[in-house]
Amino acid sequence: MSTESSAPPQLPADAAGSAGADPAGGHVHVTIVLPCYNEQDHVIDEVERICKAMDNSGHAYELLAVDDRSTDATLERLREAAPRFPHMRVIAFQHNSGSGTVRRIGSQQARGDIVVWTDADMTYPNERIPELVDILDSDPSVDQVVGARTSEEGSHKALRVPAKWFIRKVAERLTNSKIPDLNSGLRAFRREVSLPYLRLLPPGFSCVTTITIAFLSNQHPVRYVPIEYAKRAGKSKFRFFKDAYRYILQVLRMVMYFNPLKVLMPLALWLVGIGLVKGVYDMIVHFGYFANNTIMIFVTGLIIGSMALLADLIVRSRGDV
Repeated sequence: MSTESSAPPQLPADAAGSAGADPAGGHVHVTIVLPCYNEQDHVIDEVERICKAMDNSGHAYELLAVDDRSTDATLERLREAAPRFPHMRVIAFQHNSGSGTVRRIGSQQARGDIVVWTDADMTYPNERIPELVDILDSDPSVDQVVGARTSEEGSHKALRVPAKWFIRKVAERLTNSKIPDLNSGLRAFRREVSLPYLRLLPPGFSCVTTITIAFLSNQHPVRYVPIEYAKRAGKSKFRFFKDAYRYILQVLRMVMYFNPLKVLMPLALWLVGIGLVKGVYDMIVHFGYFANNTIMIFVTGLIIGSMALLADLIVRSRGDV
């Protein structure tokens, strides 16, 4: 039987049920977390597509359809359809909390060994979810599989493409990894591996960036699978300037959290180097005299370098890297 609950960003005990059991009492291998916010016109089509693919795959699964306080009839549509989908649980948040919060709470309360994130806007090929799960099942060395989009169909395309390229290159540089798609919303990962990082997820769109950076920074293997990306159904909730700023800030924050030397030490060494070169110049041109800006540049580099070493010491003593 489907279960339904109403709660703030936390699943109550009656909705969560017994760990590792599906509605029929068997083991759940895959949990699919589906954030739903104002998707009334197509949410059931997405649920049907996901459930059909998972039923045909033979994987024991549950689908957590989480309504994030929609202002349209999304929740009503899910409730009406619930009896048709015995593996779906409908969860209603009392406050709009963001897709990141939905994914964090859903992953924490998941019964499955593998957690899948996707969207309900018809953009991702959710019929390929079993393929991502199969990769994790067949290759124990991989901890996360990401659907890497081969095209960009979002809003503000002329602005999003160069901005996302720049942010992705920053992330690649800071993580020493090749990242075909930094913020894809379709991914599958091992729940046990993700648990230490779920508390780091922000409430908004950049949660997918966060989980990617967290895995890569801690040397958890991530595999990318090319996928098609369709034009979304309904109205986009992406706000270019605000969300782009959050993306790059989150990349820097996550790398600082796991490897602060990557962010701070290059700047420190550059400043120290510039200060030394400037000091030599000052000695040649004005023997025995160092300009104030030379001293400021050199000392600033030393301060940032000291901060980098202290931050790295704190990270290493934290015990989760």
